[in-house]
Amino acid sequence: MAPATAAAFIAYFVVIAGIGYASLRRTHGLDDYAIGGRSLKAPVAALSAGASDMSGWLLLGLPGAVYALGLSQAWIVIGLVAGAWCNWRWVAPRLRHASEALDGARSLPQLFARRMGGDRRALTVVATLVVLGFFTLYTAAGFVAGAKLFSTTLGLDYATALWIGVAAIMLYTAVGGFLAVSWTDFFQALLMMAALTVVAVLAFAELPAARTDITIGAMAPLGAVSLAAWGLGYFGQPHVLARFMAIESVAAVPRARRICMSWMVVSSAGALAVGVLGAPYFAASGTGLADPETVFIALCQALLHPLVAGIAVAAILAAVMSTVDSQLLVTATALVDDLPRIAGRVPSERQLLVASRLTVVAVAAGAGAVATDPDSQVLDLVAYAWAGLGASFGPALLFTLFWRRTTANGLIAGMVVGAATVVAWRGLEGGVFGLYELLPAFLAACLAIWVVSLVESADPASERAFDRSVSAAG
Repeated sequence: MAPATAAAFIAYFVVIAGIGYASLRRTHGLDDYAIGGRSLKAPVAALSAGASDMSGWLLLGLPGAVYALGLSQAWIVIGLVAGAWCNWRWVAPRLRHASEALDGARSLPQLFARRMGGDRRALTVVATLVVLGFFTLYTAAGFVAGAKLFSTTLGLDYATALWIGVAAIMLYTAVGGFLAVSWTDFFQALLMMAALTVVAVLAFAELPAARTDITIGAMAPLGAVSLAAWGLGYFGQPHVLARFMAIESVAAVPRARRICMSWMVVSSAGALAVGVLGAPYFAASGTGLADPETVFIALCQALLHPLVAGIAVAAILAAVMSTVDSQLLVTATALVDDLPRIAGRVPSERQLLVASRLTVVAVAAGAGAVATDPDSQVLDLVAYAWAGLGASFGPALLFTLFWRRTTANGLIAGMVVGAATVVAWRGLEGGVFGLYELLPAFLAACLAIWVVSLVESADPASERAFDRSVSAAG
């Protein structure tokens, strides 16, 4: 690595360490650690939601897919932009109201249980297991992206690169908590957008003869539907939804929505451009890429001064860290804040805080073990986890927030059916099974919640809790 590139990396880590230390001084209990005391300003909530959502997929997975398969992969961006807008427009304000009105819920398992009227142990256990299972896969995807970055830029073997990334992320997440995660994500979102924009513009300028040489890629209608269906996943991503709970007020939501959507459109366009322009660039130079997901890294190294390249490549690390830290935090909150209460224990705030930090370390180590295969593809792991969370939690959250008649057993049925359909569908091939598993699983989960809730008698406690959350929303 060139000295200038190394200097850029060091500067990046100094900034992250400073944010983590500053956040540590402001973290006094689990409410601060898990959701920042519901104090996030609109710009921080918006950009931290965007950065934690997009992750290394934005700089590695999406450009790699476009590089390999063509611009037809833009359907995934269309679906995601539509899903994110709907999430901010309708779910964010209702969730912000409900989470505070229902005894200050700070995780989805807590929200579900309190919306159902109190002690719902089976519901909490199922929700927590879904978080743990699919977030382990999602976190592993981030670690794979980080390992590819370090192995490509630093010349390290994959295993060494992997565990360096695991150690760095688990350290500042465990120490700083939600405020550290949100403020680093804010900084990292700006870095990601700038890097994608600069690299795309320079790649375009370097290809005067290839500007019309754009690979569209064949796309059957089923394929377009599959890619657009990614947008449904937004309703069930706990690390994104945590920002809705943490924003300072419902009045701040519209401004946050505008900021987040603007960032998302610009960043996604940059990622698409990197993939589209990378293919003719490396074809013209007579070199190909063994791994399409390294196209952004390769363009940075080819087009930028080593110092600027170091900053741009640090953006990949930023993308990875911005998602993984959020996922670790959400998983730790679900495990530590919810499960002890099921066992009849009520730990002190200090005990919960210490346990959360230890849980972050344990979950990070487990996800690192899952990520040890150097042939893992970021997009494949993200697709699986995104579908699992989206189908399990998306319908459950929508019914929780918007249908008074929802019952606890209905939510359990929806989460189980959603998760099981994702796993089963992914193992089948041919015909309709080429459809992205999120769409059939999401629909099946909605049907399960609706049918089971109607079959059961109405639960007065659950309906009273719904009325409280709605009255709080005005």
